[in-house]
Amino acid sequence: MRTHETAKITATRFGVAVAAVVASPVLLVAGAPLRSRYLRRIHRDGAPALVDKEHGYVSVHYLVVTSTIVDRLCRPSQVLAARVGRG
Repeated sequence: MRTHETAKITATRFGVAVAAVVASPVLLVAGAPLRSRYLRRIHRDGAPALVDKEHGYVSVHYLVVTSTIVDRLCRPSQVLAARVGRG
């Protein structure tokens, strides 16, 4: 999406929030592994940049990664995974 298309960006942010709320039971239980797998996929070698300032482009993945709702819903499973990992 182009950065000057603020209506599209706002609509996409809203869509990400709605999708996170709908998927909240899954994110609460298995959010940590899903999020880490997703982050590895979008940051792999050869992947397009999330933000391209030269061309004024923002990826939808950037909006997902920076969503506070997704972060908050994945946090309980991340804490649980950290506790189990410590022994």
